[in-house]
Amino acid sequence: MFKAPNRGVTDSRLDHGFFILGGAAAVWLAFLLVGESFHLGWGQVWFYFVFWAFLAYLLLPRLHRILTTIYVPGYFIGRARTSDGLLGDPVNVALLGSEPQIHKIMTAAGWTMADDVTFASSRRIVSSTIFRKSYSQAPVSPLYLFDRQQDFAYQQEVDNNPGKRHHVRFWRCPEGWMLPGGHKVDWLAAGTYDRSVGFSLFTLQITHKIEQNTDVERDHIVHTVSQAEPAVAVRVIEDFSTGYHTRNGGGDSISTDGDLPIVDARQVLVAPAQEPTQTDSRDRRPAPTIMGAALVVARALAALVLAITLLTSGGEVDGVSLDDGSSDPQSTMAAIVLVAGVVLVFGLGELFLAWRIFLGSNGARVIAMGLSSISILAQAIDYSTGTANLTFEAGLSGLASDILVLLALSSQRSRVYAKRQRVPAVPPSVLNRHVAS
Repeated sequence: MFKAPNRGVTDSRLDHGFFILGGAAAVWLAFLLVGESFHLGWGQVWFYFVFWAFLAYLLLPRLHRILTTIYVPGYFIGRARTSDGLLGDPVNVALLGSEPQIHKIMTAAGWTMADDVTFASSRRIVSSTIFRKSYSQAPVSPLYLFDRQQDFAYQQEVDNNPGKRHHVRFWRCPEGWMLPGGHKVDWLAAGTYDRSVGFSLFTLQITHKIEQNTDVERDHIVHTVSQAEPAVAVRVIEDFSTGYHTRNGGGDSISTDGDLPIVDARQVLVAPAQEPTQTDSRDRRPAPTIMGAALVVARALAALVLAITLLTSGGEVDGVSLDDGSSDPQSTMAAIVLVAGVVLVFGLGELFLAWRIFLGSNGARVIAMGLSSISILAQAIDYSTGTANLTFEAGLSGLASDILVLLALSSQRSRVYAKRQRVPAVPPSVLNRHVAS
């Protein structure tokens, strides 16, 4: 008897295919950009900035993500992961209590909730860092645990300098999940101290550099909370993990003794109206989704401009005309209108697609990735056969746009957001597995 394939499995295979194709296309684009650099000469500083941005924020993260999928465990090992899949900061605090209770003890202890990462907050932290202006709610980069980014984060700015701060990220534990050893907790947190701003060793991105001894920050978090709220109780699981010295996702050295304090805030009193509050980071529209939708809009506008140009120029675009002189003017005009109509419909369809992507439609995301993939593969065939030459003057910008759409929408953050209503709970039996010391 025929059995229809599981839709979740099919979606997963499609995502893996798009993800890998995006990585391969990014490598090809880097090759093309390097080739173009020889024609530009050494005086084009803007090009090297663009190439660094492409390398640091698109190509290297995608390559890391592909490789870490193979060799980094997907279960809990006491470390958060970066959006590139690299092992990030150590999970060094656990908590018991509701979300309002966690917010209350952190606020009482003098911590400030960090803003979400948006274009506005990113622009503000850049300007604040450059001009040394205070930004006490500066956003923190996303780290992942339980296959989702932190639900919220708190920080304490040092000397009104956003380049130096105490900060801690919080993740709500899945229902029924327990720490290795059978300890029940409601929240896990990773706290570190930002000492300066620099470049990531692994991706070359601009990022905060953290203090090596993460135990100092862990103890600072527990101390401030305990001093501010007498109802808070603390117990420590000694040697929860083996003490180690390694590097985090930015390449910074980190060390810890492996102890894990459990902060119990269940006796802290909060207003009854606050109790229903529950934050889920998967409900926030991520930057890659916004970027992917914006690129599809740009592609749609280009199609609309092309349609208008065809109608107003008699079918001639960039010196190429649809009129070969062999047809009568009436037939030629009919052909121009037909082509312009098809391009116009495509552009309007792309606008609708972009709107659905922005709203979080997984189907629209898959369709957009499919269209970009077809375009990339067609251009790759033309390039390999010598039919087309991709340069800054012809074709390269369109190819780059398709690759950027594929990279943005195939990212983990965009995928999780689009599937957020269908993300299955991770079985506790899987999450409770851990690597033996």
